[in-house]
Amino acid sequence: MHTEDNAHDDDDGQRLLLIVEDDEAFARTLTRSFERRGYRVLQAASLPEVEALLADHTPGYAVVDLKLKGDASGLACVQRLHAADADMLIVVLTGFASIATAVEAVKLGACHYLAKPSNTDDIEVAFGLKEGNTEVELTNRSSSIKTLEWERINEVLAETGFNLSEAARRLGMHRRTLMRKLEKKQVR
Repeated sequence: MHTEDNAHDDDDGQRLLLIVEDDEAFARTLTRSFERRGYRVLQAASLPEVEALLADHTPGYAVVDLKLKGDASGLACVQRLHAADADMLIVVLTGFASIATAVEAVKLGACHYLAKPSNTDDIEVAFGLKEGNTEVELTNRSSSIKTLEWERINEVLAETGFNLSEAARRLGMHRRTLMRKLEKKQVR
């Protein structure tokens, strides 16, 4: 059980961070950057790897990529991490940002959701934003048809666990058409 003062530290007093990212180069870069800031970093690239690490470790922090290899969803990792420790600060990173996936990530236990490219500074700030901000600027601008389409695509992708074939079927479009739309909008 964690104490209030060091709820997110490991046994050596270091902040223990789990990075769930299947892009090895990006995971290495994040790891080095967080280690320079005093974190002890663990890495996983899939839900089974997360499960294995949780058997021996309880990180206080996690950075989870939304879309993992093989159309696997980082949302399942968020859910498992939150179940392991409801106080864990989890930030979700994605190249496929949408309102639907952001809402699902927060419902499953993430404290924040960032679109790629995000850096270590952005992630550390997100760890500190445990509560919502009532001062955020509201806009009167209505959504465009393209934005509404993009939101619907992401909503269906989240519902199907990022299964592209099933999402395309539910959207009434060919799988290749859906792939083209995703490739055009992907943020790197």
